[in-house]
Amino acid sequence: MKQGPLSGVRVIEFSALGPVPFCTMLLADMGADVVQVARARAHVDPGNFMQRGRRVVPLDLKDPGDRDTALELVAHADMVLEGSRPGVMEKIGLGPDVCLAHNPRLVYGRMTGWGQTGPLSGTAGHDINYIALTGALDAIGPTNGAPVPPLNLIGDYGGGAMFLAFGALCALWEARDSGQGQIIDSAMVDGTAMLMSLFCRLHAQGEWNDARGTNSLDGGAPWYSTYRTMDDRYVAVGALEEPFWQALLVGLDVAPDSLPPRADKAGWPAIRTALAERFASRTRDVWAAHFRDSDACVSPVLGLHEAATHEHMVARRTYSVHGDRLQPAPAPRLSRTPGFTAGTSTVSSADAVLGGWRDDPSRH
Repeated sequence: MKQGPLSGVRVIEFSALGPVPFCTMLLADMGADVVQVARARAHVDPGNFMQRGRRVVPLDLKDPGDRDTALELVAHADMVLEGSRPGVMEKIGLGPDVCLAHNPRLVYGRMTGWGQTGPLSGTAGHDINYIALTGALDAIGPTNGAPVPPLNLIGDYGGGAMFLAFGALCALWEARDSGQGQIIDSAMVDGTAMLMSLFCRLHAQGEWNDARGTNSLDGGAPWYSTYRTMDDRYVAVGALEEPFWQALLVGLDVAPDSLPPRADKAGWPAIRTALAERFASRTRDVWAAHFRDSDACVSPVLGLHEAATHEHMVARRTYSVHGDRLQPAPAPRLSRTPGFTAGTSTVSSADAVLGGWRDDPSRH
């Protein structure tokens, strides 16, 4: 029997890309019983850790018999998550109205980029498109340069999967009181807009402008930026507050009165040049050791496999390596009912899943 804070929660994941499997990985890590309904003859990749902790049931949803089997699974589930374009699930007879008719307590989570409504809802897109339309992408990149995609972390995972998980768990909590399920319309554009809350506030207060690389948190401020070191690596500097800034200057052996005032943006280029010259005089790891016990907020910029071996990450077991495959540990950490890294996914039959779900005495 799985343990964890979501132990006993049954989740049906209709096979999808990106945000949906990431969301269900989060739920599985916390103990949810996740069953992925996949295409017939589905292949399980043991190295795909985003598929960890779930049983895979291959079904042909165009076949009436397999569709009825999927509906029976839905009837015993707490939650359904899907990531198809609007109208696709309805077309195959597994839309929210049909599923809720079979299970009125069901939470039906829908993950899309544009949302279920709106003029773009039926069109294709990817993370870069969704964050472009919300103002997030325009704010990321160098001064006088092009916007830089921040991997696909903001739309797919921050604004998408995380908000889908949050909304689904909110609805699940409410359903346990009301006995009624509901539909979660989780759009990456909506979630990304929520992630922009701080910058909306700063903009309204006149403390943020639309020119990339000229603000306090977009790399414009020389005390919140990255610097090349002697060995062509980089360090990250986040000395925003005055005490941290003073600690940075002490660590770099730069006299404060040799620099323009921080409040004068016209002096930022001169400050950046002074810091860049100092950081270029030593290697990345020498600077990392130099600032190790300092509050100057200086960190080495690490590659992915370097990060896994950093002493802090090792102490917290933030990453684990299986063979040559690196994967993150469940987060956040719970003190009494912690999550766990579930095993690789396994192919199962619908009969096996339903047999266990029907016979579970805790559900009666």
